[in-house]
Amino acid sequence: MKNIENYKVVADSIATLLFPHAEVIVHEVQSQTVVHIANNFSKRKLGDDSALDQELGDFRSTPSIGPYEKINWNGQKIRSITSVLYDQQGNAEYLLCINLNFSVLEQAHLALEAFFQVHRLIPQPDTLFKDDWQERINTFLHAWLQQHNLSLRTLKIKDKRNLVEALFAEGAFDGRSGADYVANVLNMGRATVYKYLKALRG
Repeated sequence: MKNIENYKVVADSIATLLFPHAEVIVHEVQSQTVVHIANNFSKRKLGDDSALDQELGDFRSTPSIGPYEKINWNGQKIRSITSVLYDQQGNAEYLLCINLNFSVLEQAHLALEAFFQVHRLIPQPDTLFKDDWQERINTFLHAWLQQHNLSLRTLKIKDKRNLVEALFAEGAFDGRSGADYVANVLNMGRATVYKYLKALRG
């Protein structure tokens, strides 16, 4: 199999893995033309002039160029990296260029950044939740788990009983719904929680 066939397979694999955000182009150095395109979003065509010297400079002196940034036809930002593929004599034979549509990731980053802006939050209104017993239970429960290097998903029966005892000492069951809530959070039967509480209350 010729080298170019191997390179086409590699290009197709990269494009498939990163679909739909990556385009992979193979350039032939001798003819300076595009010989393969996987997941074409740059609107280039097979046989197009690669314009290698103008775009990449002296690519023969280094096996990898980039990452560098370009602008696509639709104005979207692209991050690219180009690898030089050599023949058995050490001459640059092909270039494998991976173009990643960075605009999609940039937009996602900006959206998440806006969503998690802390300065948009205000303190919980005291007039609305004067006695938020659920939050108090949640805060104590997760502090206790962190202190004991445990997680809710891996709690054993003994750990759950110890946690119920700790919550009892904290006054988590003073309200009417505390026991049911804790049973639900810890994935325990209500009867088991009430049994523990009965023993703790003497």
